[in-house]
Amino acid sequence: MKPLGPVPAGFAAIDGELAIAGRKASELVAEAGGTPLFVYSADLIRQRVARLRAALPDRLALHYAVKANPFGPLLSLMSTLVDGFDIASGGELGLVTAAGIDARAISFAGPGKRIAELESAVSQGVTINCESETEAARALAIGERLGIAPRIAIRVNPDFDLKGSGMKMGGGAKQFGLDADRVPALARHVIAAGAAWRGFHIFAGSQALDAAAIADTQAQTLALAARLTDQIGAPLPHCNLGGGFGIPYFPGDIPLDLEAVGAALSEQFERLPAAIADTAFCVELGRYLVGESGVYLTEIIDRKISHGEVFLIVDGGLHHQLAASGNFGTVVRRNYPVAIASRFDAELAEEASVVGCLCTPLDRLADKGGFPVAEPGDLVAVFCAGAYGATASPAAFLGQGPALEMLV
Repeated sequence: MKPLGPVPAGFAAIDGELAIAGRKASELVAEAGGTPLFVYSADLIRQRVARLRAALPDRLALHYAVKANPFGPLLSLMSTLVDGFDIASGGELGLVTAAGIDARAISFAGPGKRIAELESAVSQGVTINCESETEAARALAIGERLGIAPRIAIRVNPDFDLKGSGMKMGGGAKQFGLDADRVPALARHVIAAGAAWRGFHIFAGSQALDAAAIADTQAQTLALAARLTDQIGAPLPHCNLGGGFGIPYFPGDIPLDLEAVGAALSEQFERLPAAIADTAFCVELGRYLVGESGVYLTEIIDRKISHGEVFLIVDGGLHHQLAASGNFGTVVRRNYPVAIASRFDAELAEEASVVGCLCTPLDRLADKGGFPVAEPGDLVAVFCAGAYGATASPAAFLGQGPALEMLV
């Protein structure tokens, strides 16, 4: 049997069945109207935010990266828990403002922002994290035409990256941000042009579980921010330190030592260079806030044996859980945490693969894992489904359509 990833803390069994927020999986499926279904636990999200607040320095604001999960009820919940929101498209801007969130609490990053997106952001007072000189020029021109001083920050492409990160966002040639040596000239130009100068966005990598690596990257980020501020010759109002906090997905993954990250950053804040002593700082987190709160529930439609191997065929698949299928940036496929939700506390009895309903061998949610004997009608749970699930997967592939979602 191939090992499965670790089931996150906070889940238990009721009458032998997986319980989410104190409610049995089958009850949630009945309430939602069927499967496949994403369920997000509000309590687990609140607990994660509380732990972050306790571990990180008081002066550090907490931003939510909307790309991780833009589900409307979840955004409304996050508006009561975090200090700001980071978006990556005009579409996300619409979702966040529809949730009643003040546009001045939003920052907008990402290469290739279109004119209509920039116009909407400038007109509503969103901070634009400019990714190039030409994007800054477009934002300034829009502001002049609208008679509004655009709120502009610069996304910096640092000379370093986050060691051990699942996705490197800085260091070397990147489509993200402006190379650090070109930042001072653009910042001086933006300030002279009358923009509302909002500072830096410095994001070096994502999905790291090594506290020491995150702490080292944060120290380098603070040093870079101070050096650039000295070169610009104007105060730095705000600096987004990025995120990179990872969650355990795979066998052998060790959870991030959050308290160690917080302690190291507190030490850094105690000896900040004069140039950034009065700067406001934030971290931008997505999956770390919501990833472990989510469960994807899908029903077994068929059970078959081929060449002696057991296949549990479900009504979901990679069209909703691309990452769990191993087709979302992983080099070597490893198993996510997966369980038979309707037999959650039963003993392991067989080796089986959980496969989806799509006509492709790529549609595999668990490869030769150990499970209780399961039959059609049983529910399968894929954990760590709160981030990069529903909206990061090809829901329209083969006409299968989107999954249901609910916040409980």
